[in-house]
Amino acid sequence: MENHMSNTYTVFLSDARNPEGPVRLRDGSWVFTEMDKGCVSWVDAAGQNRRTLAVTGLANGLTTDAQDTVYIAEAEQRALLRVGLDGAVETVSTGAPQERFLLPNDLVFGPDGHLYMTDSGIELATHNGIEQPMDIYRLPYNGKIFRIDPATGKTEKLAEGLRMANGIVFGPGSAHLYVNESLTGNVYRYPFDRDHIAGPRELFCNVMAKPCQEYGRGAGPDGMAFDERGNLYVTVYVQGDVVVVSPSGRVVSRIPIPGGFPTNIAFDAPGSRRALVTEAGKNQLLFVATEHDGLPLYTG
Repeated sequence: MENHMSNTYTVFLSDARNPEGPVRLRDGSWVFTEMDKGCVSWVDAAGQNRRTLAVTGLANGLTTDAQDTVYIAEAEQRALLRVGLDGAVETVSTGAPQERFLLPNDLVFGPDGHLYMTDSGIELATHNGIEQPMDIYRLPYNGKIFRIDPATGKTEKLAEGLRMANGIVFGPGSAHLYVNESLTGNVYRYPFDRDHIAGPRELFCNVMAKPCQEYGRGAGPDGMAFDERGNLYVTVYVQGDVVVVSPSGRVVSRIPIPGGFPTNIAFDAPGSRRALVTEAGKNQLLFVATEHDGLPLYTG
């Protein structure tokens, strides 16, 4: 039975502009994207001091390496970028040979030190050019997963055929790579072996309380993060919650998020038992209480 939790939450920031991609840095400060401003922003651990780190166009998902270098899935530039805390931006990759990125979405470091990035699988102009919200379900999305060497920029396509590939995360022990589809509500997992996908995907779960189309606009899963016990936390846009999925793929709870448009999630420091959720309805960042700490992330 699902548990509809009324979790304790705390507003961390209340004036972000369509926020996404929260990532905690080593000193406890955070970086996140403000998609309506086309920038990556930095804020200190107290939420008091804030600055624009870099203006890139349409930054979406973020991740960081062990030196706090920020990697950006940049949708407008159709590129993987990186930016230092000094604000200097450089391009890492614009795609694989004969396979230019279309709509970079989210990314994560793998156990091999390479980046794994989703591409939603359609050009930004087409994605933004729909006349009615429901038209999104008729567009020919062919979402992909790419593997990128951050040192050389070498890029290879690992998988395709996803209906708007979005959130991406490695599970405990890196036995599987998890990716969700925003247009179906499905979360898939791919068997993973050291540095490659080792077999066909399998359906892990569906996070929707009702079919995506019944919400009347682009509802579906967005960002994801694992806790240390192997539970998967999935932000679900328009549905307005964070869905918690057990290691067996069963939805065990739904955490309502004020504002109704959660976009991504990242766990705070060990011992905090909380996660930071970006939310685009009220343009806020909220700390949500969790039962467990987050699964440690790979950092290159």
